[in-house]
Amino acid sequence: MTLRGIVQKLDLIPLGGTGEQNLDKKVTGCYASDLLSDVMANSKEGNIWITLQIHANVIAVATLNDLTGIIFVNGRKPEQETLEKARDKNIPLFMSKLQTYELAGKMYQLGII
Repeated sequence: MTLRGIVQKLDLIPLGGTGEQNLDKKVTGCYASDLLSDVMANSKEGNIWITLQIHANVIAVATLNDLTGIIFVNGRKPEQETLEKARDKNIPLFMSKLQTYELAGKMYQLGII
């Protein structure tokens, strides 16, 4: 499934003009974690990342592992520096009002593991 399809099916809110040109990228899986070292060690290229971390370091991790995008849960909005870095690196950012557990469950229902 593409990033665009996930955004539409899960009513994700796009943030700050980040990475719109990447919405047709294929999402290869999902990784949910708030521990940056865990994401660096275990996420896979093409995964979409679910987290509540909103600081700029998430962009470095997403870039390092070539993640498709980042979804911030619990209605959390990233810091301005995070938005700026995401624009610079073309990392799409989204917000969801759902909690991590619920959003991950919905991803699983869509077949994104």
